[in-house]
Amino acid sequence: MNTREHATMKMRGSSDISYLGQAVDSMIYDFMREHEIPGLTLAIVQAPYIPRVVGYGMSDEKQRRLASPNTMWPAGHISQAFAAVAVMQLYEDGRLDLSDTVGKWIQEVPEAWKEIEILQLLRHATGLPDYRFQQDFNPYRAWAFGELIDLVQALPLHFKPGTEVMQSATNFLLLTEIVERAGEQSYHDFVTKRQIQYLGLRHTGFAEDLGHFMYEDVSLTENVHQLFKKDRLYIDPTEPAASYDGEGGLIPRTDSSALRGFSDIWASAQDISFWDIGLAGSVLIHEPENRAKVYAPWELPDGRLVPAVAGWQFYKHRGLMDIKGSVPGYSAFLSRFTDAKELVCVTLMANKEGIDFTNLGRRIAGAFGDLLSTNYDDNKLYLFEGQLPAEETVERLEKELAGREIPVFAKFDHAQNAKDAGLELRPTIVLVFGSPKVGTGLMQADQSISLELPLRISIWEDEAGSTWLAFPRIPRMAAEYGLEKHPVVGKMERLMEELVRKAGSVY
Repeated sequence: MNTREHATMKMRGSSDISYLGQAVDSMIYDFMREHEIPGLTLAIVQAPYIPRVVGYGMSDEKQRRLASPNTMWPAGHISQAFAAVAVMQLYEDGRLDLSDTVGKWIQEVPEAWKEIEILQLLRHATGLPDYRFQQDFNPYRAWAFGELIDLVQALPLHFKPGTEVMQSATNFLLLTEIVERAGEQSYHDFVTKRQIQYLGLRHTGFAEDLGHFMYEDVSLTENVHQLFKKDRLYIDPTEPAASYDGEGGLIPRTDSSALRGFSDIWASAQDISFWDIGLAGSVLIHEPENRAKVYAPWELPDGRLVPAVAGWQFYKHRGLMDIKGSVPGYSAFLSRFTDAKELVCVTLMANKEGIDFTNLGRRIAGAFGDLLSTNYDDNKLYLFEGQLPAEETVERLEKELAGREIPVFAKFDHAQNAKDAGLELRPTIVLVFGSPKVGTGLMQADQSISLELPLRISIWEDEAGSTWLAFPRIPRMAAEYGLEKHPVVGKMERLMEELVRKAGSVY
């Protein structure tokens, strides 16, 4: 079979769902062990099909519930995309305009907010302070719209609207209020009717809707399901996931009103995938030019390109976009390859907070489509496709290191060195950094590991213009010295992952 035939076969589906010699199941189990994730659901789209939906581990450890295709998880920041769809549906209905100001729809906001436009809210380009970070904010209680506004109304804007980007839940709180006033019904009811019911999503809703789904309280029967034996409604049940803290205490569900439009949706991974297929075409937002208004990079007045809108982030790989984030106790991720030759989406949802699935999601996509791989050795390297030019990415990484008081020992600009030698090389920069307090512990165990230290991150731009951040996988490197179980290794890996994520992402 030639390469083109193999690529075509994998694009439309193949029994060979492995990447660099590792099966998808193996990848996920390794990832769950590394990050101590109790339960997770994966859904794969190869449009228009959803050919694979798999649960791993426990969606509820205490009640011994299995993660399944029907498990409902908090969608986290993916909820922003639901809110953006609602806004665009009202725009296509002729009920509002994207140039409308906040003051036109919500007269009671502070004067400094009134000239902010709806499109600026969608773009997180307002400078509005984020109420989530105010001392009195509690995500577990019910909030009225005015109460959340009161948390931040006395604070100044971070920048002039339209000149910068900073993610803020306040932006989407205002958008949902505008949806309510323009749509003349609650935000909950509008999204339920125009998206959830319209698409027939049977495992999607808001936190307040979870009581409408039929599932058994198995704590009453020694954590064993019983009702399915006599009631068909309890066969293959739709169950909400649960998350527990380090002491075994149940983490409360965030209240929908506390994160309205920003992180208020609960859904199964399969429903998220179904919804995303509808969003990719004209099912939810009818006109292509309208989808482009909120699902494409845009420019700031100074000419800088912003590859992010409404929680989505965009990459140089053709058609690649993703949206991700956490709420207390949970993480969610959705990536979409929209090029006509690819049309693959990966959804991952788990009951562990603060998990970034970007690297795992890309490797899973590579197993389902040869064109989707990173083209580098993902087994040896942790790879992260960034959104910004290499030079800006390096500046952000240096700033992040400085903020953490981590010293930079060296900076190698290989492209400049090549130029000085009369050669050409695309931007390629390596930062060498570290903390003696951390690295010394490894060297005390085996001084020969000093060949691998200090730590380093490489940033380069490939032939397609994509910016990559990479570092050697720390556990694999440490294993070569018999130190993979050293307590420092996991901390170093998590630090490196966070550094590349902060440097390479708009949000």
